Amino acid sequence: MTEHIRITEVGLRDGLQNQPHPVSTDGKLELARALILAGVRQLETASFVHPKAVPQMADAAEITAGLPVDARMDYMALVPNLKGYERARAAGYRRVAVVLASTDTFNLRNIKMTRDEAEAACRDVLAAAKNDGVAVRAYVSGALACPYDGPTPVAVVQQLCERMIAAGAVDIAISDTIGAGNPRQIQQILTPLLREHDPALFSLHLHDTRGTALAMAWAGLECGVRHFDASVGGLGGCPFAPGATGNVATEDLVHLFHGAGFDTGIDLDRLYDAVAIAERITAQPLGGRYTQWRRSQERRAQATACAPQDNRA
Repeated sequence: MTEHIRITEVGLRDGLQNQPHPVSTDGKLELARALILAGVRQLETASFVHPKAVPQMADAAEITAGLPVDARMDYMALVPNLKGYERARAAGYRRVAVVLASTDTFNLRNIKMTRDEAEAACRDVLAAAKNDGVAVRAYVSGALACPYDGPTPVAVVQQLCERMIAAGAVDIAISDTIGAGNPRQIQQILTPLLREHDPALFSLHLHDTRGTALAMAWAGLECGVRHFDASVGGLGGCPFAPGATGNVATEDLVHLFHGAGFDTGIDLDRLYDAVAIAERITAQPLGGRYTQWRRSQERRAQATACAPQDNRA
């Protein structure tokens, strides 16, 4: 039986949050429908943050109301605090995500809290969610490096993961927010954690700023992780992390895992179509290495079809 890899598509939230031009609600919903048609079943749809902090997420409630009602779908929203959690609950979410960055500086720039204060805010959400029967993911952000303070000690990441597990998080997303990590760091972080905990507790959220995300995903796979985040066309970039570019492109991750004999449930052809929609609604060129390769094949085929034919006998 083919082993399944679970991919959470984060393009609608992490991918769009830092776009320089406003993306319409209708455009976001068109992209969501295309991703669902492609077979995406885990979708991070919005962030319930103050619109002044992240203007692209001002329509979080409207996006949620317009999403297809589909029992197969696992929709998730990011919440920075209890107020955001209450808004997400009112919108009907049964899964939310909190963020805990690795350093004081990153937390202060991101949510205007120290790390200890951010951890307390996460615990507040986790406690409320437990009472409500809502599942909570905890992002450990800047897990491989902080954009302000440099490389993150492995022990710090492991401690934060352990604390979030103890507080009730059902999914720990180890996040290379600025794409500064390498495969060895992934192994160093995951190996002791997976000795103590079920691998199903962990996800990898990788940005491809320096072109190492696929190698790091494979290192995580070899450690035992089977849950990864990705963003259609490589959309992304954190507004509070200078230099952070997009997440690993969903199509690249799907292509990698399919080629290695794993199943993701995602159709690459339809995902390729979704990249074109993402390009149109953001008015920018997008696409991971798979998209670039496929477009080059299409150009070559078109050039061959248009070339003069030599009909000499």
